[in-house]
Amino acid sequence: MPTLYALPYDISVTGFYFEDAEDYAIKAKVCRNDFGCVVEEFEIHFIDGEEIDCALAKAWGLYQSSFQQYLDAVDTWEGHQKRRYIVAVGECGYDFDPDNDDPDLFDVDLYEVDSLKELAERFVDDGLFGEIPDRFACYIDYHAIARDLACDYAMIDIAGERYAYRCA
Repeated sequence: MPTLYALPYDISVTGFYFEDAEDYAIKAKVCRNDFGCVVEEFEIHFIDGEEIDCALAKAWGLYQSSFQQYLDAVDTWEGHQKRRYIVAVGECGYDFDPDNDDPDLFDVDLYEVDSLKELAERFVDDGLFGEIPDRFACYIDYHAIARDLACDYAMIDIAGERYAYRCA
């Protein structure tokens, strides 16, 4: 479970750490400024947790109105769904409604590779360029294919792993 921090917009108040909506509600209720007024607005920051959850928080854009849905996603989504969301929303600019949308439905191609050259090699091995006779295989210019792939694909690091992605 990630640790979040609620930073009040009122500079006379110290914020608080929390891990769930219930903890946030209890602490926000008693958070008062120097004049005794309840603080109502907080900036939410990701503080501690798994690397992929940190990347998810960055793509999610944590606000008072969205952190509960983020915490639900952290608890229920699998790694591939988190990665797909990070790329689709954080890199490609797709919209997402956590109440109605499914991260598996994003039209994003995502490959775990270290470089576009490695992606080119995978595409050739998978037969995307057709059947290539063994005697011609040594003449394939994977660097040239990688340069062509760079028109549609980009690279991203997510939680220490590299991926090539394409937004459709």
